[in-house]
Amino acid sequence: MLFRKASKEIVKWIESGKDALLVAGARQVGKTYLIRELLKERKIDYVEFNFVKQPGLLSIFKPALEEDEKTFLENLRIASRRVLRDDTVVFFDEIQECKEIVTIVKFLVEHGKYRYVMSGSLLGVELRDLRSAPVGFMTTVDMYPMDLEEFYIANGLGEDVIVSLRERFEKEIPVDDFVHKTLIDAFYKYLIVGGMPEAVQTFKDTGDYNLVRRVHAKIGRDYKRDFTRYEKEKKLKLINTYNLIPSELDQKNKRYVFTRLDGELRFDRYENSFLWLAEAGVALPVYNVTEAEIPLEASKKSNLFKLFLSDVGMLTSMYGTSTALKLLSREKGINCGAMFENFAAQELKAHGFDLYYYNNKKHGELDFLIDYQGDVLPLEIKSGKDYQSHSALSYFCANGFAKGYVFSDYNISVRGNIHYYPIYMMMFLHAQDIIEEKGVLDLSSLSSSGKA
Repeated sequence: MLFRKASKEIVKWIESGKDALLVAGARQVGKTYLIRELLKERKIDYVEFNFVKQPGLLSIFKPALEEDEKTFLENLRIASRRVLRDDTVVFFDEIQECKEIVTIVKFLVEHGKYRYVMSGSLLGVELRDLRSAPVGFMTTVDMYPMDLEEFYIANGLGEDVIVSLRERFEKEIPVDDFVHKTLIDAFYKYLIVGGMPEAVQTFKDTGDYNLVRRVHAKIGRDYKRDFTRYEKEKKLKLINTYNLIPSELDQKNKRYVFTRLDGELRFDRYENSFLWLAEAGVALPVYNVTEAEIPLEASKKSNLFKLFLSDVGMLTSMYGTSTALKLLSREKGINCGAMFENFAAQELKAHGFDLYYYNNKKHGELDFLIDYQGDVLPLEIKSGKDYQSHSALSYFCANGFAKGYVFSDYNISVRGNIHYYPIYMMMFLHAQDIIEEKGVLDLSSLSSSGKA
């Protein structure tokens, strides 16, 4: 089984979770397989219902949802076709086809009989609908395509090497030349293969990039099949929006110019399509902000953004075989900017960051801004030899930012307050969890003192 970081949270729930579990993510990111294998590994008694592969289940469960939890449980036992133990895990897969189950999960959890894990593709499903269960009755785990660290581990990189690399990242010590070159070469392979588990497994088993491209093509067809669930106009907007992403990323500023879709200056005509693709996990919007300060969300411009694919391997495949061959040969002059930035967006999103960029007409553009360790950190992603040429970052780091990071093919170095890292070290950037203050709030002393 491929190593997935989400395993830790799922195993924690399997071993001690008292609530329901929802594993969410786009199609083909490995949700179903991971849940099933972790339950098997720990010899957990479970029963699985898949609302796509077993559409007849809808006629059993949907009427029960209009009754009460007792009726629902009776129908559950009938659908199981076997005796269930009190501690059996009930696995509802493709929950988007019967998302009303989420609304009854509180009562199922309170009932105490059986435990519940749900998995849903976000294609065609609004995320907010799947998370409408009462607080305290459901834990949500988000899954994404495999990030670079997971890809490295799948292909044999040891934990000792990762620990050493992390230490060098933190202490800014250059990486050994042989190790650096090997990891950069593997990074370029990741640009072609991407992080879809089936593509990674195919590459691991065969090393055949043609077979990997076939996997990408199959996933792309799955995406577009979901588009066809909608009326003709919406379907065409989704297809047009999705198909235009590679060419927009190939433009100089990579900003998604929605007028290219139909020639009309009306963002609102396509706004729902952008939101649908983002909520489905198919695309990653990186929004423009007008103020480079915390909170970045406060100055976000919803109609001005770059739109990346959720998986860089899918993007490279859409560019065609020639692009993949040039990446493998590291051909001089190839424009890797789109793939590098798509990787960066994908990596940052998987690591918990909200995605923003900043543009100043006078001083230029910063590729990414993230909220990092309580401050705004500007990031530049460089794919060529001119990685130390970054006029916008230099200006802003001399006039406001405490520091800036540049990620490229090159080894670690520092010039003033600009820090240069190999592109693969983006795997060590993670959003900081909210700090929980120990102890409870107690205001009883105010009451006893009689003060107001």
